[in-house]
Amino acid sequence: MFKKSTSRRDFVRSGALVAVACAAPSGVLSLSYESPTGEEASPIRLGLASYTFRNFTRAQMIAFMKQLKVFALNLKDVKDHLPMDPQQEAAALADYASAGINLHAAGAIYFAKDEDADIRSKFEYCKRAGIGVIVAGDPTPETLPRIEKFVKEYDIRIAIHNHGPEDKLWHSPLDVLKAVKGMDPRIGCCIDVGHTVRAGTDVVQAIHEAGPRLLNLHMKDLADFHDKESQVAVGDGFMPVRKMFEALIATKYKGFVDLEYEVHPDDPMPGVSSSFAYMRGVLAGLGYRVQV
Repeated sequence: MFKKSTSRRDFVRSGALVAVACAAPSGVLSLSYESPTGEEASPIRLGLASYTFRNFTRAQMIAFMKQLKVFALNLKDVKDHLPMDPQQEAAALADYASAGINLHAAGAIYFAKDEDADIRSKFEYCKRAGIGVIVAGDPTPETLPRIEKFVKEYDIRIAIHNHGPEDKLWHSPLDVLKAVKGMDPRIGCCIDVGHTVRAGTDVVQAIHEAGPRLLNLHMKDLADFHDKESQVAVGDGFMPVRKMFEALIATKYKGFVDLEYEVHPDDPMPGVSSSFAYMRGVLAGLGYRVQV
């Protein structure tokens, strides 16, 4: 079992937070990574998966996002975050627009039926919201050709989400990549880094292998790569965050890194705030200008 000592955890976190203030390049970078000047804006865009605040209303979540200074949102139809009903959805969109929040993805959205009407309803839902990426939870390989037809019609990308060892189809992003090879390039994967490491996949290598088919990334951290229940704030576990960010930059990833903090659902803000501080610190330590 992996176990991180308190002193080690505090050392890593304090180093990241110091980097936010100093914004100085540090360490030896991978051969594929070129250190910036310190004046460059970060190419890694941080966002939030609304499932993090699944026990809170839309208004509460917007208030939390303002506190966090995070204005990019990956939405799920939970609570009143983005209802499927068109009128209720319109009200939600007005609230997000007023708050200056960018809606870039939605999911996980499940495609239980291999039927045009069911699939179209989900594309229409995202089209109304101006969302360009659907994070798909469980499409079967047999359904993908039908989904591909709607990808072409709507010009909305599909990012298939892996759910680790328990997933009957998509244990790892590598399973997704095999299934979509040769399909429209707007069909790819959403790498959930926690589920990926639990499936025994090297998450940094998976980012490189996905390349342009990586359309979204769900960020989390684990204290034990064999235990789904060991999730902790980003930086308190063993996730290779710096190496992942270097890989994303090297592959010219254009999507968002969306924090999906699934623990402490009734009081997530301490862990969420700590996670964003750590990620911003890593980016500053890589030499990028970080606005907080």
